[in-house]
Amino acid sequence: MIEGFAFARAGLLGNPSDGYFGKVIAVSIKNFRARLALEDSPDIRIVPSADEEERYGSLSEFAEKVGLYGYYGAVRLIKAAMKKFYEYALSSGVVLPRKNFTVRFTSDIPRQIGLGGSSAIITATMRALMNFYELTIPIEAQPGLILGAERDELDINAGLQDRVTQVYEGCLYMDFDRDLLRDRGYGRYERLDADLLPPLYLAYKPALGKVSGRVLNEIRIKVDRGDPFTLETLKKLAGLADQGRAAILEQDHDRLSRLINENFDLRRSIMTIHPANQEMIDTARGCGASSHFAGSGGSILGTFKDEVMFERLLEELGRLGAIVVKPIVF
Repeated sequence: MIEGFAFARAGLLGNPSDGYFGKVIAVSIKNFRARLALEDSPDIRIVPSADEEERYGSLSEFAEKVGLYGYYGAVRLIKAAMKKFYEYALSSGVVLPRKNFTVRFTSDIPRQIGLGGSSAIITATMRALMNFYELTIPIEAQPGLILGAERDELDINAGLQDRVTQVYEGCLYMDFDRDLLRDRGYGRYERLDADLLPPLYLAYKPALGKVSGRVLNEIRIKVDRGDPFTLETLKKLAGLADQGRAAILEQDHDRLSRLINENFDLRRSIMTIHPANQEMIDTARGCGASSHFAGSGGSILGTFKDEVMFERLLEELGRLGAIVVKPIVF
């Protein structure tokens, strides 16, 4: 049996400028992972995970799950990854061995709350396929291939940030310079020492699940219209990543906290924020922590000073129905 893994991810600074030739800092979070296993079999078969079986206890349970997770699950993501992998092999002149497999997968990444669950499943699939067929895809090419599976095959509105973070892992500074992407297909990526980061917390509310691409469409529409305020705000968000990189390297934790707060405030100026998401942000800041979206909403990420503050975050955010963890980043 061949396995592939990929971890959740959270944006630290700069998002959502990554979809607009911006700059971001993000971290992979090893508290949560997607796992995909391939086993030799006579034909190709994808076995749905237990939580994706079309079986419901009642019509209300069905409606609740559709409301949280939409109508499509992980199987379509795996199919898109398989197709892109095959096309990559063809375009590279690689003749794949004639062998088939059965796919089984699991993921404990909370769904549809901005932690990169969809891209993690595709990343895990690509890794398993590379191992199964003994085909190495250059690391700098993998994020674009993963993004292509989502954007080209499934029409998901997304950028490179999640995929780069999940492929490279750790704490990543990413510069998606337009000229670099045009000329070589990938940006400038730099691993930052995760030991330089201040204490981080992650809080998420499963009840806020939604399709992230749909949430980000609001910004895309404004960019496509050439809205000057939105374009200028995205530039400012990208600049926060540069400032954050310096703050991390200098271990200026207070400055990093201020930048994280500014990131959310800028983002709020160009998109509609759900009141429940704003409530999480305000509650965390009321505890003295910094806070902004880890992704497209449903989860927040920030810094805290000490265990007393973390215990307060657990208590206050817990009252809102949020789960609070210390992300494992390395």
